[in-house]
Order: sequence, then C-alpha cells, then structure tokens
Amino acid sequence: MPDAFSRRSFLSATSAVSAAAATRNPVIVPNPILSNLQASSDPLVIVTRYQFTPEEVKQIQSVSTRTKIDLRVCKTQEEFQKHLPEAEVVYGSLTAKDLPLAKRVKWVQAGGAGVEDMDPAFRDSNIVLTNYARTFAHGISETAMGMLLCLTRGISKYYIPQFYKRTMKPVGSAKSDHHTELVGRIMGIAGFGGIGSMTARRAHFGFDMRIFATDAKPLPKPEWVEILREPEWFMEMVPQVDVLVCAVPLTPKTERMFNEQVFRSMKKTAYFLALSRGRCYDDMALVKALKEGWIAGAGLDVTPVEPPPSDHPIFDCPNVVMTAHTSGWSPDRQIRLIALFAENVRRYVEGLPLINVVDKQAGY
Repeated sequence: MPDAFSRRSFLSATSAVSAAAATRNPVIVPNPILSNLQASSDPLVIVTRYQFTPEEVKQIQSVSTRTKIDLRVCKTQEEFQKHLPEAEVVYGSLTAKDLPLAKRVKWVQAGGAGVEDMDPAFRDSNIVLTNYARTFAHGISETAMGMLLCLTRGISKYYIPQFYKRTMKPVGSAKSDHHTELVGRIMGIAGFGGIGSMTARRAHFGFDMRIFATDAKPLPKPEWVEILREPEWFMEMVPQVDVLVCAVPLTPKTERMFNEQVFRSMKKTAYFLALSRGRCYDDMALVKALKEGWIAGAGLDVTPVEPPPSDHPIFDCPNVVMTAHTSGWSPDRQIRLIALFAENVRRYVEGLPLINVVDKQAGY
C-alpha cells in the first residue's frame, strides 16, 4: 500500500518522453505516488523577487479553488529572506545563504531555461527545480532562420551597408555564390532540446533542409530528422553539414566545445549559429575561422562575454550577423512564461507531475 501523498511531501521521478514531447512539448516528470491524494487547507506560500504584474498574480492565484495561493512579490533581497521561512515554493533561485531560511521550500521555478549558474549548495539539496525549457524556442528559432537568411542571401553583408549609403546595386551575378539557397542543405544541430528541435522544424518544414542532430538524452528520432545520435558522433557530423548550430546547455562538458578543431573541420561554405550559451564556443577561434575563410559566416545571439567589448575583433568580421542575446524576447514569450508557471502551480497543488523538472546534477 503506497504511502499517503500530499503536496507537502511530493517526489519526482524520470520518465520516457514520447516523440511528440521530445520535439514539441515540455518534458514531464511524473510522480509515481498519486493515490490517496490529500488536499491541504493551508495556503500555498510562493515567494519571489520577480515583479509579476497584478494581472499575472491573479492568473497564478486562480489556478486553484481548493487552496489559497499566497504569492508574495518582494522588492528587495531582505524582504525576500524575511518571507522565505514561510515559503513552500520559490520563483527565481536560492543560494547557500538562503537555504538555512528555506526549510519548508520543496520546489523552485527558475526564471529562465539555462540553470548553469545555480549555487552548488542548492544543486546538492533535495529541492526540486523546474525551468522554462522550450518556452523561449519560438523566438530563438525564428531569429536563427532570420540570421541564416541574412547570411545566405547576402542581406547583411552586401545590401544593408548599401542601404545606409542610400544606394542599391546587385552584387555578383545570377550564377555566382554571392547568394546561396538552403533547399537540400544539411543543418547539423548539437543539442536537440527546445531550441534545437524547433530550429530543426523551421529549417526542415520551412526550407526543405535535411536535419542531423546530437543530444545527450536518448530521445526518439522524429521522422523528419535524418540522423539523431549521441554526442560522441558530433565530430563526425561537423564536416558533413552546411549549417552547424550550437543549441546545447552550458555544462562542464559543453563549455567551449565549438573550438578551433571544430571550425577547421567545417566546410568552407558552411555557417555557424550560436543560439544557447556564448561560453559553449571559443570566440577567438571563431574570429580566426571567419577572417581566414575556414567557414562562410556566423549568426550569433550569444557571446562568451555579454555584451562583447567594443574592441572585440568579432566586429571586424563582415560575414557575421549578431543580436544581443535577445532572440527569445517577445510579448508572446511572457504569456507562455506565466501560463507555464501557473500550470505548474496547479499541478503542485493537485499533486500531479510537474513540467520541466531539471536534473540538477546534469545541469539541464
């Protein structure tokens, strides 16, 4: 007979993910003990320093009619720590200094997708962590394709500079490689999570590209993906692709994984897209690759240092398109953020599986 389960003592366990979930939906980690659910009459205290709007607070509080949701929005760290001893849920993060005050905290909802900066003491705690994986992928994948088109169609290199000079003349000829196409080309993606899988969908269904990918998780391969392999296949994939995408989470294993060896192994006609974390690639090796013609160009939403200093040599490379780590921004993203957190609050209150539970030791 399983133990009685209440939201005060929930557990998390890993489950297999369907092919659809692996490519479109947040990962769900179910609780194996769902019988004998006991509703609690105590308010659920959520503490955060994130400045939710009054409308967002109401949306989160409305998820349960059985349990009062007491969402406390704190303006200072001192106020946050004052309320922390009463909290069962935290929206944001916890540090080693916070943990002695967080005796009742069972669950933390991170404010972003990447969790590489979590405090080591929190990593080793028993507190469950969820993140916003896949929530930002819509805008990031659209930005990825926009940057890629700017590069392949010569928009950023040839035509935007002309526009600012109030001139407009064709560059090259109808047969020259100043303008190239994506149809039939291979996109190779390292990291087939939210960003990687959605970028792959845009590339395949929108531009008829072939998709190769690697991921550390044993994900089922969607029919529209040609190859999906383990990370050890990465260096075999690199020389074959026309577009190489960095969509891996930042971990000790992925830091600077896109290095000089990788850039030298790419086709001279290939492009590099950095979409997840800047510290996953060696920026100086990339500059060398761009200036010496090892690769055709790069689209960067992230850099190792953000923002890059004004004297960084990346600004001397005309075959680069950059954004300021803003590719995931949009009003629509905020709607998804609040909706996902509200849904997780509902699930927590009801003793149901939480969405996007993070393996804290793995870092994603």
